[in-house]
Amino acid sequence: MEGITKEELYRSVQTIVKTYIDFYDTLREKKAVTIASDDVIQKLRNIGFSKEGRELDQVIHEMIETIYANQAIMQHPRFFAFVPSPASPLSWIGDVLTDSYNPHAGTWLESSSASCIEQETIKWLCQKAGYPKTAGGLFVSGGSIANLTALVVARHAKLSEDMYFNGVAYLSQQTHFSAAKALRIMGLTTEQIRIIPCDDQLRMDTRSLEKAILQDLEAGKKPFVVVATAGTTNTGCIDPLHPIADICDRYDLWFHVDGAYGASVLVSNEYHHLLDGISRADSITWDAHKWLFQTYACSMILFKNSHDLANCFSSNPEYLKDAVAENDEVNYWEWGIELTRPARSLKLWLTLQTLGTDKLSEMVTHGIQYAQRLEEIIKEKPNWEIVTSAQLAIINFRYAPKSLSEHSCDQINEAISHKMTENGFACVLTTQLKGKTVLRICSIHPETTEKDLKETVELLNKYAIEASEEILS
Repeated sequence: MEGITKEELYRSVQTIVKTYIDFYDTLREKKAVTIASDDVIQKLRNIGFSKEGRELDQVIHEMIETIYANQAIMQHPRFFAFVPSPASPLSWIGDVLTDSYNPHAGTWLESSSASCIEQETIKWLCQKAGYPKTAGGLFVSGGSIANLTALVVARHAKLSEDMYFNGVAYLSQQTHFSAAKALRIMGLTTEQIRIIPCDDQLRMDTRSLEKAILQDLEAGKKPFVVVATAGTTNTGCIDPLHPIADICDRYDLWFHVDGAYGASVLVSNEYHHLLDGISRADSITWDAHKWLFQTYACSMILFKNSHDLANCFSSNPEYLKDAVAENDEVNYWEWGIELTRPARSLKLWLTLQTLGTDKLSEMVTHGIQYAQRLEEIIKEKPNWEIVTSAQLAIINFRYAPKSLSEHSCDQINEAISHKMTENGFACVLTTQLKGKTVLRICSIHPETTEKDLKETVELLNKYAIEASEEILS
């Protein structure tokens, strides 16, 4: 082992494991967010890169004390911002094992067993989505690449190359920005991307969708894909999947569902019915590093017909001719963007094997029910209003005394978030909904307790009173 002795390696691994266990043991005592001070940033910038190298123990200690100590702890039970990623220690173990053996998951020749596990895990996920036996898919780095993969396949399936310039895609006002980014990467212009308005529940308005499609057809355009969302980032709402599927069937459009975080509800025995209609999608984006509790980066893209993947991406360069798989074996470099790719499925497979599917169902169900409980707690507080009710573990609310103007309320809610971030007890950020600045909580952590929720609301209320006095004085 060049650059390290066996003894150093063993000692370092012991240090890392001990530090990791201590980190989890004291997680609730830590700040949910710590931003590095100017001194720490300057110290990191001054380290440089020595010609001789440094002692491994020293470097590891420096990383733990000055890098990992200054971050948003996404696995903190009171990190409620964005869609947090409360990674299971089981996923970490899967990472350690996979990184240790470093399988190349591009070809069957290089990783036959890992490729088999990827196949089986994708098959289980497709079954959860209600897909037929023709379904398939692969693991990718995240929802952005999953959406890009799906949209590239959609265009290939629905348009001839000479029609690419005339193709039109349909998103809603609440569609994640990664979908529009993917379309631009593919070369679509602003005129080829339609943003469909939402209804009062912030779901894609299907009447507006069909009207836009008809207008584009009359103008000689080529509509080819609709992107619906199962669990929007802002509110957790689910677009009307069956009506959108009907429209796609009617006009022969590809139906893609971005379920990056929301698709995980499919593993909940109690709430999977909320995604009724998702089985009609041609493709589904699903992030395991969100609500399936995996470390980064672990996402899946599922297709109702796996042949659509192969038809779009398959190629046979001469230097890979000896690696071509036979029978039902899969060379995953033929199914996606990456050639060199890690075996991302193994950590999710390990987690599923260890926890069991019933336990995973309980963990997902917990997040939905705790957001519902949080809504009840907020309603007990005077001067607070619910902007969007709890949906798929997300709730939006704000401090809004009737005596204050909308502008003052916006300022106060922004100040509440800043004060909470500085304190670090919890991380609660704002978003914009219906022209208002609102606070948003996503409660998917399976170890979040009712005590966490109540104490967070109490602190938010305290900061609301402080901010009101500061802003209105």
